[in-house]
Amino acid sequence: MYLIVGLGNPEEDYSNTRHNMGFNTINKLAKQYNIEINKSKFKGLYGVGTIEEKKVILLKPQTYMNSSGESIREIIDFYKIEAKDIIIIYDDIDIAPGIIKVRKKGGPGTHNGMKSVVEHLKTQEFARIRVGIGSPKYKDDLINYVIGAIPEEDIEKLDKGTTLAKDAIIEIIKSGVDIAMNKYN
Repeated sequence: MYLIVGLGNPEEDYSNTRHNMGFNTINKLAKQYNIEINKSKFKGLYGVGTIEEKKVILLKPQTYMNSSGESIREIIDFYKIEAKDIIIIYDDIDIAPGIIKVRKKGGPGTHNGMKSVVEHLKTQEFARIRVGIGSPKYKDDLINYVIGAIPEEDIEKLDKGTTLAKDAIIEIIKSGVDIAMNKYN
């Protein structure tokens, strides 16, 4: 069983922000595979289904970004999911919009949501997909840039990134993370 986690903030207030690229990717995956994300438990919203003949859980933590690891820890403890079967999707300011990076493992970098994930999972040995959002013109504007509304001219590039991330997840499930890295990086 795979646990596929999109990082973001509760959608009612943050659905149209760069910080929700993880949630947006999960939403696309859920739509393509008819997986309803309608269960509320483990400090998150989740749904169970099948992708490429493999059982999956799609999770959107509702703890706010900086505490995402709490939700993930609860669900992996309950379902006894191993780190090798976890895929985390999140936004990255160091990658241009419309570009993704797939990694087999690694540190959290400067991303506070990933810092929480690594802290709660006590490992860095899980796949992750970073969805590029670019960086603000002025570093002082970072918070508004990631949680503010997305300007119309940026929506198409960001949408391309979440579509690529969705496709990369499917590739990981079908062929493994190494092949997905070769195909999407």
